[in-house]
Amino acid sequence: MAQHTATAPTSPAAGTSLNTPQMRRILASSFVGSAVEYYDFLLYAMAAAVVFNKVFFANLDAGWATFASFGTLAAGYAARPIGGAIFGHFGDRLGRKKMLILSMLMMGLATTAIGLLPTAAAIGVLAPALLVTLRVIQGIAVGGEWGGAMLIALEQAPSGKRGFAASFANMGAPAGAALSTLVMSAMTLLPKAEFLGWGWRVPFLLSAVLVGLALVIRLKVAESPLFQKLEHAAESRRLPIVEVFSRYPRELLLTVLAGVAQFTMAGMVTVWAVSEAVEKGADQTGVLNAKAVAAAAMLATTIVSARMCDRFGRKRILVAGIVAAIAAVFPILWLIGMGTVAGYAVAVILGQAIQGFLFGPLGAFIAEMFPTRVRYTGSSIAYQVSSTIGAGFTPMIAAGIIAATSSTTVLGIAWAAALVVCGVGILLAREGRTRDLASIE
Repeated sequence: MAQHTATAPTSPAAGTSLNTPQMRRILASSFVGSAVEYYDFLLYAMAAAVVFNKVFFANLDAGWATFASFGTLAAGYAARPIGGAIFGHFGDRLGRKKMLILSMLMMGLATTAIGLLPTAAAIGVLAPALLVTLRVIQGIAVGGEWGGAMLIALEQAPSGKRGFAASFANMGAPAGAALSTLVMSAMTLLPKAEFLGWGWRVPFLLSAVLVGLALVIRLKVAESPLFQKLEHAAESRRLPIVEVFSRYPRELLLTVLAGVAQFTMAGMVTVWAVSEAVEKGADQTGVLNAKAVAAAAMLATTIVSARMCDRFGRKRILVAGIVAAIAAVFPILWLIGMGTVAGYAVAVILGQAIQGFLFGPLGAFIAEMFPTRVRYTGSSIAYQVSSTIGAGFTPMIAAGIIAATSSTTVLGIAWAAALVVCGVGILLAREGRTRDLASIE
């Protein structure tokens, strides 16, 4: 055992800088890999809002076609916890790096296949069935991505900069969202028939190129030293998922609630609101361009809040973000209801900025709840379950509330109430900023 301990890699936590060749490579991999994964995953959300209801569900009434399209979107989010559990298990047993490479390959293949999928007019009901299948594969892949990308940075970062290091995986989401939105927006400049015929496919096919570039970076990254030490310890380990649910149910619940807070912002302002604003008369291309600008705002606030959480703590920043989110609920809904590009632009920039403020501390907040031996599994399940609840079903729930009540007031009350519950959960959680990752139990 002494020999194992002596030869195991040492953690850089004793250092004080992220500006070393190894850490720069790790942070770049975390950011670029997540950006490509979320380009693929969020590209589908844009297509679900403006394309799929017309090419895969054209036989339905417009309102129900939108509902069905968002239902396929939700299927991918529903698969994310499954991906989190599968990749988390093997990430805790075999290593973070191997799972990151596998998840990226799965995502790239599924996204490219969506770009080649025949429409319902060509193959009937088989088309939406295949669409759902590929969306589920996307969900499983992205379910395994975030936990590994976040942990491989957090577990190798200096202790006082873990929050910022972990946020690089989160920064990839708005970067991927901006890229996917801009590419889809460019395609909407085509004549409508050409856009619906082939233009929407181009962003999906571009995924093959992006995945190849990201893999080149990711293959050069070193494995997490904390995992390698655990591997060298040669101890008997239980199934990670069993241990998470049996020993850490409270931590799992509280981290899910923290994730739901920021994911409801994503589901409302970047998916449901796109469809709502376009249906009310806003120019489709203008709406997508506004969403791309908002992603940049989210990236900026993610960086700021990640820095702040290393100084003031994860909980304080998260609670401040939730208070801002609750205050913004009804102004955002009013702006979306204007049915103009300007109204949507203000709403989505405000919503995404608040989402970024919640997003910055989230990775560290979640990871610091679980010990190394189950950290990939616990973090992935918490994050992906919250994404399923918050972003996956929010657009469909919002569309259902509006269809049933025609009232944004009811929708706003439901949204604000969900945020309050999330805030209470965060207040009940333990602050992790000063915890030692190697000794968490």
